[in-house]
Amino acid sequence: MKNWNQLLVRHGWKVAKQEGNVFDCRKETEENLDFLFQCLENANIPYQFQDGLLELPIDVIQEDAWIQAVQYRYRGVGGDLWFRPGIDEPKIRELDTYIAGIVRQLNRLGYYTNGSCDGHGKRNPYVMIIKESNVHQLVELLHALGIKIQPNHKSPTYHQIAFRLTPSELLDLAEKLSLVDPEWLAKGIDFIKKQLFHNMLEELLMIPGASGDEAQVRNYVLEKLTPHVDHLTVDRYGNILAEKTYRGGQGPTILLNAHLDTVFEIDHDRKILKEGNSWTSSKGILGADDRAGVAVILHQAEQVNDTSFSGKIKFIFTVEEECGLVGASQVDDYFLWNIDAAIVVDRRGNGDIVTSCGGYIQFCDTRYGEFFEKIAVAAGLSGWAVTKGGSSDTAIWAQHGIQSVNLSAGYKNEHSERESLNVDDSYRTAELVKAVMNNGRELQRTLRTIEREKYAATLMKRAL
Repeated sequence: MKNWNQLLVRHGWKVAKQEGNVFDCRKETEENLDFLFQCLENANIPYQFQDGLLELPIDVIQEDAWIQAVQYRYRGVGGDLWFRPGIDEPKIRELDTYIAGIVRQLNRLGYYTNGSCDGHGKRNPYVMIIKESNVHQLVELLHALGIKIQPNHKSPTYHQIAFRLTPSELLDLAEKLSLVDPEWLAKGIDFIKKQLFHNMLEELLMIPGASGDEAQVRNYVLEKLTPHVDHLTVDRYGNILAEKTYRGGQGPTILLNAHLDTVFEIDHDRKILKEGNSWTSSKGILGADDRAGVAVILHQAEQVNDTSFSGKIKFIFTVEEECGLVGASQVDDYFLWNIDAAIVVDRRGNGDIVTSCGGYIQFCDTRYGEFFEKIAVAAGLSGWAVTKGGSSDTAIWAQHGIQSVNLSAGYKNEHSERESLNVDDSYRTAELVKAVMNNGRELQRTLRTIEREKYAATLMKRAL
């Protein structure tokens, strides 16, 4: 279920969330506020508005019910918008229901529109951006958000940008755009991707979810993961299982894994303290073990289509890892069938490629770990090296005969009030996983070599 902030942003209102369910509406137009109040009344939602601040009830309604409240007959049928782009604010009531949020966010970011349509379920939705806007920069921004488009340059007065998105995906795009700071735009696509990763990481660090009580963080991950996979389920024990086939699925099948639970509960009133790249908690644990790993895997789910990877990725987000790898041990064997290799992100520090537990339980063949070292060097990611480590879900996957490694996630002093997270190190891990996916063929060759030699060794042993 969306919160009030999400509902308002997704449907076009420019408000700033304050503490609780109070919203600063002083940057919104009077006409758009009047429409908002009308929609709240349509939905029978009590509210208070005073001195530009809107207070809404704690309980929020389902988005389907909110859509019914903002819909009215012939909404958006009046043709192009009659306002001066870059001077006047668009009027939400004149915009199609599912494109309103995108239009408001584009104008906020300086990409001024003079027309739009949500497709009405019959054709591709689109926006028209005036020629004076930096459309090349907009294309890069949309690319960073996972939306690949090609503007139509035929008109002498505007660029038409068409989206191949469902109504729900249009609302999702509006929400993503709302996270973008205008100052990021001149810094390029890589910078924007990194900032969006940091935003997601911060959201994850604010969600409670100690071992055995992972429902809230599980719901967050389900919402983020759903648009990027072919199949998704929650197993009987509470683990999230998902998979996605890329480019025909002719390459290897890779497992990406992190755990949802924290060892202790996150204090509800704590704050995240940020000193440069280092984040800590004002009280109690930070929770970066393993929310940093969750963020890396979710980021990868969003970005795999930007790589050359051809194969299948299976995602497992486990519960109760902190109390003995319980969730991982309960995953049904059938989901692990045909997995060629696993990448777990649940190791402290930076640059570690863990290939064994204490040096006596091997997670993988030496060459699988060395493959990551090689890819890191080629990608310009220095400092990565094979090492020994401790217990993690990696041990469970290795027991199933899966070549597995555990990568550093950037946190230190986990399980204590001194826990810290270097967010740049977390992002470097995400970049390493992406580089591995970009080298899927070489990964497949490495895995096949390992399997052939294992098979040959087995035959020789039987012969003896």
